[in-house]
Amino acid sequence: MSDIIKLLPDSVANQIAAGEVIQRPASAVKELLENSIDSGASEIKLIIKDAGKTLMQVIDNGCGMSETDARMSFERHATSKIQSADDLFAIRTMGFRGEALASIAAIAHVDIKSKLPDIELGSHISIEGSEVKAQEAISCPDGTNISVKNLFFNVPARRNFLKSDTVETRHIIEEFNRIALVNPDIEFSLVHNERRILKLPISNLKQRIVGVMGSNYSQRLVPVEQKTDKVNISGFIGKPEFAKKTRGEQYFFVNKRFIKHPYLNHAVDNAFQELLPSKAFPSYFIYFDIDPKQIDINIHPTKTEVNFQDNKLIYAILRAAIKQGLGKYNITPTIDFDIEQSFNIPNHPQGKPIVNPFQKIKTEYNPFETHQPKFQSQRERSNAENWDVLFSGEKTKNNLFEIPDTAKDTDKHLVESIMSNIENDYQDRKIFQIQNRFILTFIKSGVLIISQQNAHERILYERFLKMLENKKGPSQQELFPQSIHFTPGDAEIIKDIRKDILNVGFDIEEFGRNTFVVNGTPPDISNSNIKETLEGIIENYKKNMLDLHLDRKINIARSMAVNLSVKAGKKLQIEEMGILIDELFACQIPEKSPGGKSTIHIISFEELSAIFK
Repeated sequence: MSDIIKLLPDSVANQIAAGEVIQRPASAVKELLENSIDSGASEIKLIIKDAGKTLMQVIDNGCGMSETDARMSFERHATSKIQSADDLFAIRTMGFRGEALASIAAIAHVDIKSKLPDIELGSHISIEGSEVKAQEAISCPDGTNISVKNLFFNVPARRNFLKSDTVETRHIIEEFNRIALVNPDIEFSLVHNERRILKLPISNLKQRIVGVMGSNYSQRLVPVEQKTDKVNISGFIGKPEFAKKTRGEQYFFVNKRFIKHPYLNHAVDNAFQELLPSKAFPSYFIYFDIDPKQIDINIHPTKTEVNFQDNKLIYAILRAAIKQGLGKYNITPTIDFDIEQSFNIPNHPQGKPIVNPFQKIKTEYNPFETHQPKFQSQRERSNAENWDVLFSGEKTKNNLFEIPDTAKDTDKHLVESIMSNIENDYQDRKIFQIQNRFILTFIKSGVLIISQQNAHERILYERFLKMLENKKGPSQQELFPQSIHFTPGDAEIIKDIRKDILNVGFDIEEFGRNTFVVNGTPPDISNSNIKETLEGIIENYKKNMLDLHLDRKINIARSMAVNLSVKAGKKLQIEEMGILIDELFACQIPEKSPGGKSTIHIISFEELSAIFK
């Protein structure tokens, strides 16, 4: 039998590596920006076209590369940062595996121009699918200018799996923000389709956060700082009142590298406990400075996952630092001893004699006796007597608790009155609400129970879906239009779905960078809930896009239905419950919510009878 195991060609091996390192345009942007940072650049410009699918270009004024280094940078496992295995535990720079450029060059057209500051000419190299097409000396500015065109041109299956331009642009902006937030000493700019998205001058850390997130963050941030022998923690947290319904403003950085760490996310959430409503997410920008030997960053190709040697200790220090920051700036609830009424002791009236406090002692009480008489307060004794009387049918001797003879008749008349009102008010139908969550009514075969939230989601979903099919819905114009600022990523989503949400009743227009003015909303949205409603729609939209890969119109209809539906806990009037029942059974699929949950359940009279046998 002949040998069947063979070495893969370099081009194929590079494409396999690219599948791990370069998952989408944002992955390539991350690697290119990190290389520019490692080059010592003080100015970095990112230019993208068509969400990076057509072009990703990074221009920096860093140290540049020699002709040999420019060529070697595209070889696999070629790096300037590792000489031995020990170096893996002392890395503080960004790209170090030597896979990024080789992986990018394997699946794109790459053009690089680079020049050292002390030589006259630079180097120009063109590569297509790992194959060098040209290499020559040219005149160019100091630093490096690298262009990546037609990503995944030779891997069409990968290109077909890319998301819409809006989604891919949002991922690129997120990677750009992560790198900009941890390097305030570098000037960054981002241009998309010849339109400038961000320009960030050199600044301090707080100014950089405000530059990335928006000027309104200047008054929202609380500093955090904690220095220990194990780790130094610094950064900023958002005040609880500015927490959002959307995720995306939670950042951890370890040694100037963005990381994801659910365990540490929990530490922050725990510190904010009792300060935030449910499903609200605080903003935070936390920076860890730790000995590289205490962490392992080489556990994932994208280097966003980190292992700490002592996760529990880091958790405790982080939680304490957040608590301290919240308390130091009077964010956490405190007792004001100056105004607390329970501590205000009135002055003794003049001329009134002072009487020593006296406590009556029960002399027959013996703590060493096994059986002691049961002591009850006057209130407990009265209640006990009253309950005994209630169940025995007798009156108390002291007439403290008398049951009127007409009690049964009164209750009967009250029930009949309520039922009569229900029948008269809504089409002779008996409708009840249970725990402000379920609607109960009767049908011929038994009892019908409806989940008010699931049912309303189904009603709104089908209503919004019809509106999105070119049938514009009603809009309620605002007397005072609201200006709402979004993060760059969320702003891109609003731009993408704007035409669709106009059809469902929103009247919204762009007003400056990442800011929108809302002139009108769908009916039944209160003026105070506009921002929260849009944030909820964006959050659901992102979740559905990532987890369920829904069609855009279905995604928007579902996101709005989930966010605007009547929630469990909302008390409804009889008329409202009746209308909800009618509208539910007018739906095409009344028995299921858009998410597949049941909206109705029937308990037959036979089942009820069986319960009591």
